[in-house]
Amino acid sequence: MATATVIGSGIAGIATALRLTKKGYRVTVFEANTYTGGKLHAIRKDGFRFDMGPSLFTMPHLVDELFQLFGEHPKDHFEYLKKENICNYFWEDGTCFTACADEERFVEEASKTFNEDSKQLRQYLHHNAQKYELTAKLFLERSLHRLNSYLNLDTLKAIASMRRLHLFQTLDATNKRYFTNPKLVQLFNRYATYNGSSPFQTPGIMSMIPHLEMHYGTFFPKGGMHRISQSLYALAVSQGVQFRLGEKVEEILVQGRTAYGIRTAIDSYESDVVVSNMDVFPTYRKLLKDQKAPEKTLRQERSSSALIFYWGINRTFPELDLHNILFTEDYQAEFKALFETKTLFEDPTVYINITSKHETADAPDNSENWFVMINAPGNYGQDWDQLKKQAKSYIVSKIKRILKVDIETHVITEHVWDPVGIEQDTSSYRGALYGAASNDQFAAFLRHPNFSQQLKNLYFCGGSVHPGGGIPLSMLSGKIVGALVP
Repeated sequence: MATATVIGSGIAGIATALRLTKKGYRVTVFEANTYTGGKLHAIRKDGFRFDMGPSLFTMPHLVDELFQLFGEHPKDHFEYLKKENICNYFWEDGTCFTACADEERFVEEASKTFNEDSKQLRQYLHHNAQKYELTAKLFLERSLHRLNSYLNLDTLKAIASMRRLHLFQTLDATNKRYFTNPKLVQLFNRYATYNGSSPFQTPGIMSMIPHLEMHYGTFFPKGGMHRISQSLYALAVSQGVQFRLGEKVEEILVQGRTAYGIRTAIDSYESDVVVSNMDVFPTYRKLLKDQKAPEKTLRQERSSSALIFYWGINRTFPELDLHNILFTEDYQAEFKALFETKTLFEDPTVYINITSKHETADAPDNSENWFVMINAPGNYGQDWDQLKKQAKSYIVSKIKRILKVDIETHVITEHVWDPVGIEQDTSSYRGALYGAASNDQFAAFLRHPNFSQQLKNLYFCGGSVHPGGGIPLSMLSGKIVGALVP
């Protein structure tokens, strides 16, 4: 039986292991940590449960697909509910808006709240859907680095529609073409953060992202986000995938122009296929030290990181839902701080995720588990102890202004994850959440491919390579690798 080694047990690594198992490979996954899931991890503290990493779940069919691959009924292993509301938005002047998942209701309520023409809103959403339909098969489901990806009708359609894709103007400029209300522009600009980029730099094609939320919906996994990785881990174990936890890979073994296995501190292991789910930067710098690295790719600007406060709150907030955004007064200045001066903005946009709204066991009675996140620059050697103190002050102040509560008096337990910790725990270079940033109209083409162009039998999956970061794209990277491996 042919063998495959997967380095790293993030969601993409597990998905890839499952797909290679289905192809008949005997798969072993090596994981430096003592747990699986990568960023999709969780902790418990003082009676509260917190999901550590990703907090938004869309396109659940990509998870279901893996169970179905093995003839399993997904709901026997993994359940989720569809959200009626996508997110609650709050501004300093008292404006509040609940974005509904139902498109027609969203249009009606957004038109009323922001005094925008409903026809213009419908046209915007329709154009977003067109962008997705034109590009999904090319950008998301295939390797962009193989010639046959371009020799098909889908590619010709996308090329013929380049003007409509808004590749040559920013997301901010695209949104301003449709809307006059700065709050609605800001609401749609925030989708740039879904790939760790700036709306003032990333291309307008990224306006397809809200289409994914409205078309596919947003969901809450029963048991929390951690259940996504853990249900697939359990499936992989049941299908014979071997997981070697706490065994860090130190080198990818190469002979001539072929990868033939890996070396850990414990032993060396040969295999017919090697797949790295590790961030592509440390993969080259640490595991392929003697091999020529794609320096241009490795020098690409990194995506934003995050600073997350996990707070156990001793009261409840009925005005909040699972996803909540407290917007900055100056979005452009916030992104300038993140990407140009590499620091935190004094009035950050604050995201609050509360899974106890659906999983009551995630917090004690009459309490809530708050995942409080602000966008942060990557780790460039800043004084993070000082920045964390400043950030907490900024966040507490913003919550007080908008929600009219001194939240500090209600925090009874706290855990903090900063870019340094993210880098240490997940091997994400500089703590970047999405690998390379997409602050360029050609960013999709510049991401590292899902296969090595230098070494035979070496492949790559995960958020630092094509097609990008986040749960859906990471899982799609596993699907692409599954198709590339013979």
